[in-house]
Amino acid sequence: MKILYQDLINYLSDKPSKELLSEKLFQLGHEHEISGDIFDMELTPNRGDCLSLLGLARDLNIFFGNSQAIAIDLYNDNIDALEFDFENLSPSDCPKISFIEIEIEESINNYKPYLENYFKVLGNKKTNLFTDISNFISYELGQPTHCFDRKTIDGKLIFENKECNTTFQTLLGSEVKLNDNNCVFTHNGEIISLAGVMGGASTACTLKTKKVLVECAYFNPEAIIGKSVKYNLVSDAAHKFERGVDIECQELVLRRFIKIVSEHAKIKTIKIKSFSSDYPQPPAIPIDLNKIKKVLGIELEEQKYLNYLQNLGFLIAKNHIKVPSFRNDIKTQNDLAEEIARVIGYDNIISEPVNLYKLNDKNELNRVSMIETFLCQNGFSEVINFPFSSNKEKNSIRIDNPLDKNKASLRTSIKDSLIENLLYNERRQKDSIKLFEIADIYTKKTEVKQEKRLGIIISGRLGTNFKEFSKKLDYKYLNQLLNINLESDNFQVGEILRNDLDTKKKDKIFYIEIPINDIPETFFSSLSVVKRDINFITYKPISDFPSSIRDFSFSITNLNLVDKVIKCLETASDEIIKDAFLFDFYKNKNTNSVKLGYRFIFQSQNKTLSDEEINKKAQEIINPIIELDGVSIPGM
Repeated sequence: MKILYQDLINYLSDKPSKELLSEKLFQLGHEHEISGDIFDMELTPNRGDCLSLLGLARDLNIFFGNSQAIAIDLYNDNIDALEFDFENLSPSDCPKISFIEIEIEESINNYKPYLENYFKVLGNKKTNLFTDISNFISYELGQPTHCFDRKTIDGKLIFENKECNTTFQTLLGSEVKLNDNNCVFTHNGEIISLAGVMGGASTACTLKTKKVLVECAYFNPEAIIGKSVKYNLVSDAAHKFERGVDIECQELVLRRFIKIVSEHAKIKTIKIKSFSSDYPQPPAIPIDLNKIKKVLGIELEEQKYLNYLQNLGFLIAKNHIKVPSFRNDIKTQNDLAEEIARVIGYDNIISEPVNLYKLNDKNELNRVSMIETFLCQNGFSEVINFPFSSNKEKNSIRIDNPLDKNKASLRTSIKDSLIENLLYNERRQKDSIKLFEIADIYTKKTEVKQEKRLGIIISGRLGTNFKEFSKKLDYKYLNQLLNINLESDNFQVGEILRNDLDTKKKDKIFYIEIPINDIPETFFSSLSVVKRDINFITYKPISDFPSSIRDFSFSITNLNLVDKVIKCLETASDEIIKDAFLFDFYKNKNTNSVKLGYRFIFQSQNKTLSDEEINKKAQEIINPIIELDGVSIPGM
């Protein structure tokens, strides 16, 4: 999110320099870069309330004060009621929504400097008066709005979360296929807006629009999350709705909208209508200074503590702290402690050494090392995954203040993470996948239980050499690899069905998950492992561009040339050759000839390779080979 320095300090009573402002933003946990007068903010997912000038000013108030009353100039006159046929079929996904209808005269003045700078200095694209104001208000107040050309809405407007199987044309002109459940606005049976993400072309405003219906809503983040990614739509609105907007701000936002319109055109009529359902109120957290001091490890006066929170917008009522409606990330004492730590500054909190009991189970460590070595020697790759999950199970441990509220529980199994790893590799054309992870799993019944587990997942070809290329990784492979020297099948191999997975691959998936301590000693005593040397390998980024395969079948009648052909193929190298291997070797004793099958995988780090580029490189490789007497490629 890009913020103009001058716009931000207009909200502050004091006028700090860019350097001081930057220092305090970092102290509050708001990372950023500065380019000229533009602050490019990188905000954590839980701080959606700061995705605006107003939001950042609220946080900075504690250092510089704010002048919101001056900065937010509202339309304060009475507004007539709007007679409008609207039905909300999913109030749990949209508990509050308001509409204003505005009609203006023909003449539109040039944009005021504050609005012009939003486009000129920040490099945003102008569209039309109403859409431009909508975008500016999202930048200014953090609340997205959407503008429908009023003449296109001549019947009932319906909001619903419905199962879709239709094509939707966005206001940007792109066409997306909606599937599964989506929150949408419909009119006369047609989807005219993907709610919280992007409006449709059929009701979009244009330069000729004089009468507009402006929608301002609160959408449940859970109903919006992932939609912009799923449909490949770049959406500032979705970015904000996913992180949670202020559920109480609709009237302020719409009155600001009207005010900006009035500064740029003569308004003929204004009407408003709001719809509201029951929704959870912000929590009231008991004042517990001892808990805060214990979390932070410092001494703190109660009045100072309460003053800090008041300056951040919290309300103090009797023995409770009322969380403001724009802070949907605050739910516990730990969250309040984090607020105080930000204000004081983590660097200003004196640290003390902590002596922790160190668990050093040499037997477990030795087991882990032996398993890692054994599996790597058998062609497996080790992965390390994020320990948090979106799945909240009965015995899972939930985090009070997660970095990502969509992954707020410690995972109770390694399985889902390894499935994601496997699908990630499959989408990058990997056809032989053997992965494992060793990780701690935490569960809770009456007490917290920590358990180190091994997870293994396989799918695809057995290998990329000619002996294994045509064989598949299966139950038998894993069972023989792990259980062959055991009296019973301690490693229980299961199949993961692809029915519910986002994949078109057909290869079967097999999986094992077992606590390290459940693996019998006979397994380790039977291992024949060689201590691995530590090789530091330079990281090579994974290409985002597709790979292409070229297979060549060589017929060799001069057996003296077999080794030479293989050597030529193995030494072929180029930056676009991602991989190469011999996948077929057949000696025909009747004809005294050899057939070689060799595969090249081409991929670029910088672009999608054309067939012409690939064929040219392939030809450079095979031409010297087929020029040899006694070597040919049948069909060429």
